[in-house]
Amino acid sequence: MTNPEIAAKSPFAVAVEAGKDYYWCSCGKSKGQPFCDGSHKGSSFSPLKYTASESTTVYFCGCKHSKNGALCDGSHKSL
Repeated sequence: MTNPEIAAKSPFAVAVEAGKDYYWCSCGKSKGQPFCDGSHKGSSFSPLKYTASESTTVYFCGCKHSKNGALCDGSHKSL
């Protein structure tokens, strides 16, 4: 497996709706960050499904190195 491209060295703040599914880009190549647009096709990457448990603002990982799945864990600070 290769390393993902760093899309941003900061998280993406997104207002999510309770019960709605979001597909986070794990490869870093999507033009619609932080969400998947299919740019991973032909690679070992695939989007990660995130289901909002409540309507709120969440911070999706932009550097693609989070150990917390689709959500930012601060990993971008050490890149």
